[in-house]
Amino acid sequence: MLTAVILFILGFVFLIFGGNWFVDGSTGVAKRYHIPELLIGATVVSIGTTLPEVMVSATSAAKGIGDIAYGNAIGSIICNTALISALTIAIKPADVEKKELFKPVAYFFTAAVIYVATSYITGYFSRITGIVLLVIFATYMFTTVRSVLQGGVSADTSDVNIEQKDENSTNKGFQDSLLFDILKIAVGATLITIGANLLVDNGTIIATALGVPTSVIALTFVALGTSLPELVTAITSLAKGHGALSLGNIIGANLFNLVLVSGVSMTIQPFHIPVEKTIGGINASLVVDIPVMLGVMLLLTVPSIIKGKLYRLQGILLLATYAGYVIFQFAM
Repeated sequence: MLTAVILFILGFVFLIFGGNWFVDGSTGVAKRYHIPELLIGATVVSIGTTLPEVMVSATSAAKGIGDIAYGNAIGSIICNTALISALTIAIKPADVEKKELFKPVAYFFTAAVIYVATSYITGYFSRITGIVLLVIFATYMFTTVRSVLQGGVSADTSDVNIEQKDENSTNKGFQDSLLFDILKIAVGATLITIGANLLVDNGTIIATALGVPTSVIALTFVALGTSLPELVTAITSLAKGHGALSLGNIIGANLFNLVLVSGVSMTIQPFHIPVEKTIGGINASLVVDIPVMLGVMLLLTVPSIIKGKLYRLQGILLLATYAGYVIFQFAM
């Protein structure tokens, strides 16, 4: 049991460092070939920083552990919205750009309609559903890249801010070389893969030993672990006085969790929605997990789009919701 816990934590560490190195290396290569920074944010960084969630869910789906594939995606959305974003809003509310939020929000709820309909009608996430979600992802990426190239709306960097670098920098040496960037990509991808396997395998062992449903571990601990990049971004943005910026990052990350993370998992290996707990004879996922996911996203985005402002009350309500959600997961 102790070994499983240590390896589980090690998996988190590998995911965090692997994700950072993969993004840094990819961004370095892209900039070296003079690709516009906004385009890097819309593609390389967006996908790279979502790799922890993608790899964890894809690995679990391939191993036939659909509970983790499901719980990681849904849990990450809830954690991003009701914990990470809520903290920044509760501490320091800010104004937001309504126009920049509308597109990712519209895509998220479009995908959510498909996800929810599938959950309640069939309870089975088929390969077709996964492909449809991936098509939505591809469409979002295409329209975002096109907007950037045409000088339209600013790109959503999804999870992180790209560190500004001085183009006139004269730093030399191995750490400023193309080879070093490629090395970071390779090492980062390797660590992400190893970390995902450690997380899935040992998360399952821990859940079994504690008698806790695997989906609960995925909806809470795994989801929080794979959402650490968003947490770091939120804290950094808040410290620099850009609290509203983290909102766009969170919404972008949530969209990617729904269409990319879930889409890849379903396409690799279709699975049924977990039925490990019931409420009044009804699957708890349908009564709690999915409604909470939709509820916190609506609470976060609707006032922001209508008023163009974040309110401290939003953050407090979201935090209270997350606390209640976690308590429910382990109490039931």
